[in-house]
Amino acid sequence: MSDQLETATHPEGLQRVVIEPLTRVEGHGKVTLLLDDDNHIQQARLHIVEFRGFEKFIQGRPYWEVPVLVQRLCGICPVSHHLAAAKATDALVGVKQLTPTAEKIRRLMHFGQTLQSHALHFFHLCSPDLLFGFDDAVRHRNIVGVIEDHPEIAKQGVLLRKYGQEVIRVTAGKRIHGTGAIPGGVNKSLSREECDYLLRDIEQVVAWGVEAVELIKRIYFEQLEYHQAFATIDSSMLSLVRPDGAFEIYDGGLRARDLRGETIFDHVDCNAYEQYLREGVKSWSYMKFPFIKSIGAENGWYRVGPLARVNNCDFFDTPLAEQERVEFRAAGAGGAPLQATLAYHWARLIELLHCAEAIRELLHDPDVLGDDLLVRGELQSRGIGVIEAPRGTLFHHYEINADGIVEKCNLIVSTTNNNQAMNESIRQVASHYLDGRHLTEPLLNQIEVAIRAYDPCLSCATHALGKMPLEISLLDSSGELVERLVKCSSGDIRAAD
Repeated sequence: MSDQLETATHPEGLQRVVIEPLTRVEGHGKVTLLLDDDNHIQQARLHIVEFRGFEKFIQGRPYWEVPVLVQRLCGICPVSHHLAAAKATDALVGVKQLTPTAEKIRRLMHFGQTLQSHALHFFHLCSPDLLFGFDDAVRHRNIVGVIEDHPEIAKQGVLLRKYGQEVIRVTAGKRIHGTGAIPGGVNKSLSREECDYLLRDIEQVVAWGVEAVELIKRIYFEQLEYHQAFATIDSSMLSLVRPDGAFEIYDGGLRARDLRGETIFDHVDCNAYEQYLREGVKSWSYMKFPFIKSIGAENGWYRVGPLARVNNCDFFDTPLAEQERVEFRAAGAGGAPLQATLAYHWARLIELLHCAEAIRELLHDPDVLGDDLLVRGELQSRGIGVIEAPRGTLFHHYEINADGIVEKCNLIVSTTNNNQAMNESIRQVASHYLDGRHLTEPLLNQIEVAIRAYDPCLSCATHALGKMPLEISLLDSSGELVERLVKCSSGDIRAAD
């Protein structure tokens, strides 16, 4: 990686190339490249250009509304926000342990969410690049091209996502923006008919999961050298793990390991996350830059999501996924974590397979048919909920007053955790594949391929109200500029030049 890429603080005299909008990602973002006269890239940055402000929207609302309200952050992963907020509100109502029925229904919901999200991302958004190559014609390099050339693969993607959506509907009431999780539990159990309905197709779903992992392994190893080098960076990794070290996406403690696989911290209580993590801000993005406090902002950034989770966990508790994890970890150098950014896809499909196996187990568990759904406790002033969303570790932190009204909200979403890593990856691509060359669409697409590997949800990640720059332009009826005001990252407002 070239240090030169971040020296262009004064862009005068440099060419500016903008990739906007980023395609096949959720939300709106852009990448800017600054080039000198010889096409050497001086700076590469990922900018998040939309602003949501949910941390402020939630303030003033009663806590019991929050699990439903925060789902509006995103139409792709609403269940993740629903469950993280539900876990936080569990703490607000003084509940430390749900009933077995309530916890297992929430877990079932979460497995369905993760399965459908991973299927959508791999088959619809990323498989065109992986199946056809990054320089394939734009008109063909999309899901329509996959349907034309690989109809069975496209069909599997559609039906896997459909199945995950059905799991969500049965457990949450609706496929999108359901209401299944409430403070202290859930609002419905499953019927025998609902379980039988989901069991009808589960063996096929597991089989498709196995085929999906075999597909990505074939793609990965056919171009092994390229996949190991492309956008690859050495980073620390953060995820939840179960107390016994097993893979965990609903509950558990925080584990961070460095680029060599050495433990930075382990089994940290999520309620103490602020003692270990900090968030930085930069003037050119609406997304924050988290880092590990003990290491510092410069070197303490990390990665989250499937790559981190499969690297960090000691084992999967489902046999097929565990078999694949062992092979995945063996691909790392000398037992160190596998750092290849394109290995995100491999890890993602191992998780998809695990979700299918876990759903099958839960559908055979009699607890999901129970009617003991809710636990009550004494109201508390602070609640923190942390889960592993499909894209990575997700933090919801709320503080309320005596009337149950939210006075503070802090969200650290998965894509925010990956912010610095995504910037590092696009710099690596810019330095190794674009520097000094005439920029073409296929070359610029490689920047997008690097970003898509992280499966970013840009809408979720933008919420640093009061700390980010903002520009407002006033135009008259003829479209002429009357006045332009700029709010700086310091919070100061001035008239633009």
